Amino acid sequence: MKLFFIAVIIMNLVGLLIMGEDKKRAKNHQYRISERTLWFVAIFGGAIGATAGMQAFRHKTKHTSFKLGFPILAILEFIIFLKILI
Repeated sequence: MKLFFIAVIIMNLVGLLIMGEDKKRAKNHQYRISERTLWFVAIFGGAIGATAGMQAFRHKTKHTSFKLGFPILAILEFIIFLKILI
């Protein structure tokens, strides 16, 4: 259980940081992190962090798939997380 909890925290930190990094690269006209990678991180436990990063960095907020998909996925992951804890 402890390992699962640590994994969830790490994936959400990665989700947050990867959104910030992609925003920084976008501003500097550098090679970007693919949308596929952003989704991969979100699907495998980082949706809450990715959603927080999307809002904090104002990144991908005009893309409907991100604007709707990340928060829905975050809610689902939160519910699953609660079910596992309880």
